[in-house]
Amino acid sequence: MDKRLEPLFTKWKIGNVEIKNRIVLTSMGGTDLFGWMEKNHFDSAGADFILEVAKNNAGLVLPGCQPIYNPMFGQWLYSNKKMYQELKEWMPKLHETGAKLFVQLTAGFGRSFTVSTMMETLYNNKALRVLSKPFMDLDKITASASASPNRWSDKLPSRALTVEEIREYVTAFGKTALLLKEAGVDGVEVHAVHEGYLLDQFTLPYVNKRTDEYGGSFENRYRFAVDIVKEIKKTCGKDFPVSLRYSVVSKTKGFREGALPGEDYVEAGRDFEESKRAAKYLQDAGYDMLNCDNGTYDAWYWAHPPIYMPENCNLEDVENLKKYVDIPVVCAGRLDPRVAADSISEGKLDGAGFARPFLADPEWVTKLMAGKEEDIRPCILCHNGCFNMCHYKGVPNDQKLSDSLHLARCAVNAETMQKDKHHIKPTRHPKKVYIIGGGIGGMEAARVLKLRGHEPVIFEKTDRLGGTFIAASAESYKGKLRDLLAWYLRKMDELGIEVHLNEEITDLKQFGKSDILIATGSKARVLRSVPGHEKMIEACEFLTGTEVGKKVAVIGGGLTGCEIAYELALQGKNVVIVEMKDDLISQPGVCLANSSYLREWFALHKVPVYLETSLKEVRDGNILVKNKEGKEFEIECDSVISSAGYIPNPLIKDSDRTSNIDFIGDCKQIGNLRSVIWRAYEVAMRI
Repeated sequence: MDKRLEPLFTKWKIGNVEIKNRIVLTSMGGTDLFGWMEKNHFDSAGADFILEVAKNNAGLVLPGCQPIYNPMFGQWLYSNKKMYQELKEWMPKLHETGAKLFVQLTAGFGRSFTVSTMMETLYNNKALRVLSKPFMDLDKITASASASPNRWSDKLPSRALTVEEIREYVTAFGKTALLLKEAGVDGVEVHAVHEGYLLDQFTLPYVNKRTDEYGGSFENRYRFAVDIVKEIKKTCGKDFPVSLRYSVVSKTKGFREGALPGEDYVEAGRDFEESKRAAKYLQDAGYDMLNCDNGTYDAWYWAHPPIYMPENCNLEDVENLKKYVDIPVVCAGRLDPRVAADSISEGKLDGAGFARPFLADPEWVTKLMAGKEEDIRPCILCHNGCFNMCHYKGVPNDQKLSDSLHLARCAVNAETMQKDKHHIKPTRHPKKVYIIGGGIGGMEAARVLKLRGHEPVIFEKTDRLGGTFIAASAESYKGKLRDLLAWYLRKMDELGIEVHLNEEITDLKQFGKSDILIATGSKARVLRSVPGHEKMIEACEFLTGTEVGKKVAVIGGGLTGCEIAYELALQGKNVVIVEMKDDLISQPGVCLANSSYLREWFALHKVPVYLETSLKEVRDGNILVKNKEGKEFEIECDSVISSAGYIPNPLIKDSDRTSNIDFIGDCKQIGNLRSVIWRAYEVAMRI
């Protein structure tokens, strides 16, 4: 192991509980021990994931947050005693690993509760609201500190919690914590004066307008969080550790307005001056640790950093906060392990928090310790599998119900939290399997086939493996994607997979009745109806090296177009975006943390964006466009990049497919990296 990493593997204490190292698995919704958005029960899938992480050398593990009052079906978390007995029977397995377990308990989401179109309908139809109340009481689960707009929807506003309800929540925290203590859990974490969740909404002046004992003064705004820790200590004893999930600075300008890194703004939430005072106040109330990052749901990219956010984006604020408290402080948020180790060695930090890297590779800490970092499957910060709640104009959350109920999956690792259906099963009948196309889908299929005992053979028409992912990972800020591509290339070598480069397959008859997987990807949609379309540069052509001028028009404001525009702007180009829809990145599968960063970055840096505008003609030196009012106008530019989407490019038609042939990746249906990898895994398991 690199000596620089050694401080990560030193002991520390939270209260009287000793932790074997400084690596903390921070909570993610979906990795719960008592179920996520379902009737509470001991969740074996969540327990298996937590145990796998613990076996792989995490020091402190925190499962996904457990609502004290379950949003689905409305039961209190303390009401099902059976699951605590099952937890007690499971705890010795956890403790055999040497790790410690804190369970994160949440008061709820308040105005941050993710609202879908279905929920809008349930809330605004009086009859449906009554009928749905027993399994989803939206009026209760979205209630906040004060009447306020929901983060996702104007059609489902939050009301103010009553004092009676607040006290009921406080009592529930104490009852639940005691049951967890009796089950052998090492501590609890209160969720959260953090990220604009319910307890945080009480602390933030732009949300809390109360005039009773829970509003107004500093002490009143933090009273809810203080009442909870006092109740837990009264119920469980002062030596039972209680951590607090805590946002150092809100980084928020107001409702649905975040503040980007480096932006000059007026803080609407908690600034650092208040945070210093609040941290000490919460420590003195009884909290034994602060598990920190920054942000709110209105500035979501701080708590869930996309790839555009700088590494270690929260570390400086957390290190500064530590100067003002005497309890341990943990930092999370796109944290580099070596930088975290340096901070710990200098006494500026106590624990290093990681979440999504464990989804991509639950064994990453073990590999880090063994000096095998090249074997770590990297998290690419995409949120496609773990947290893909997306939002754009007119749509509250365009997310499949299955995704909403099954968070904490991983785009790059099909097995994460899905081992009931995604697990390597050795074959009894080894076969030679021909794979046409060496992109990510082809390589994932080959990897799974080889691990099962088959003999995959890849044919790639170009001189390198990677397919369109070579272009997709080309922007300057996409180092993590390039790491994933390198991981796949290494796996092809390690597994000894036969690869034929510069061999284009046009006729499948040569393979006879052998199994064949077609992974030929997609081709760019060409706007042939637009005069001058031949003058445009296709997105992948730009990403793989085609030069552009100083003034560039990007046609298409989906994710690919916006990421290209962002890259061009970072290069100092004058870029404009032309998009036919009424919002940028108006597509499912892209987390709001990712899309809101790009939308707000373009606004802050005054990148011209023309929405509801169509391209009419490409000329020399300008383009002609038409807006929604029907007005035509010119936009000057030296180069035009087309990002109009892609269409499947299968080698054969589906109607010509025989039983020994299957499709994987974009050649079957255009998707994202998650859909490519998961389908490749599933198809490879069927052979």
